Amino acid sequence: MSSAPAETTMATTGDSRDGALLQVRDLTTTFPVRSQGIVRRVVGKVEAVTEVSFDVDEGETLGLVGESGCGKSTTGRSILQLVRPDSGSVRYAGRELVGLSAAEMRPMRRDLAMVFQDPFGSLDPRLPVSELIAEPLRIHKVYPDESALRARVEELLGLVGLKPEHRSRYSHEFSGGQRQRIGIARALAANPRLIVLDEPVSALDVSVQAGVVNLLEDLQERLGLSYLFIAHDLSVVRHISDRVAVMYLGKVVEVGAAASVYDNPRHPYTRALLSAVPLPDPAAERRRRKSRVVLSGEIPSPANPPSGCRFRTRCPKAQQRCADEVPLLRASDSAGRHTFACHFPEGDPDSAA
Repeated sequence: MSSAPAETTMATTGDSRDGALLQVRDLTTTFPVRSQGIVRRVVGKVEAVTEVSFDVDEGETLGLVGESGCGKSTTGRSILQLVRPDSGSVRYAGRELVGLSAAEMRPMRRDLAMVFQDPFGSLDPRLPVSELIAEPLRIHKVYPDESALRARVEELLGLVGLKPEHRSRYSHEFSGGQRQRIGIARALAANPRLIVLDEPVSALDVSVQAGVVNLLEDLQERLGLSYLFIAHDLSVVRHISDRVAVMYLGKVVEVGAAASVYDNPRHPYTRALLSAVPLPDPAAERRRRKSRVVLSGEIPSPANPPSGCRFRTRCPKAQQRCADEVPLLRASDSAGRHTFACHFPEGDPDSAA
């Protein structure tokens, strides 16, 4: 068990590394709960994101995973200041983003882009593809010359595997996978360095998911992009991510290299998520059934989260300490590259059975 001072340090800094492109520290975002009726008074708050900390390095993909409603998407939107956080710090390339006005954020948005889950709902059906892709270029006045702008649009179409003749079509004329490629081209328009991908393949058929994921990997290698890849599909996340952060009810409970988190999960919630992923080998799947972790109960309301460890109401290892003390992120190795927030982690000889 790590000493108390070490745990306190990890709780404050997460998996801190100097020089990271994106540094998120103690990010907290809440939404008001209002009463019913004509006068809708604020009667509480929903803690969507609570003291979240992690880094994203240059050229790296950090996968952010968890069940629906855990706060993943709100985290991504809070980082880009599309949702204003209550507190915490978001530093991009050394500059603090929290507290910037809309006008101050505008030049930063050339470097920061987002790809949304629903490729149909995120594209204006009234505009042809050429205008959908050109819109961010016009906003940032990157290509004031129309001929240069048209050439850039055609270049972007080629980058995402679409043809120049597609530029005059409308979004409803494309398949879901093609629409997501248009969304990716739009995100790439102003040459960003960091892209937040919010469930980019979850709305697509399984048959086209691999094509989009392979495209993202190819673009990252060619353009030197950094990704925050938000998803609930752990198989996709393992394929594309260098590191993984696991969220539960607004808090990060485990962060580490993808291989380390998947092969040696320390938090019981991470282990439960992984045990729910089916194995391609039927014999191995049958053998694993005996050790599968099945979570009981429902996810608590973020408007009234449990005391102490938020996972304790569903955790098979929970003890009184879990209700009394908030577990701090602590390292499972001397390098501090794999951290977790649990009083009784997996693989700990002192852990409860």
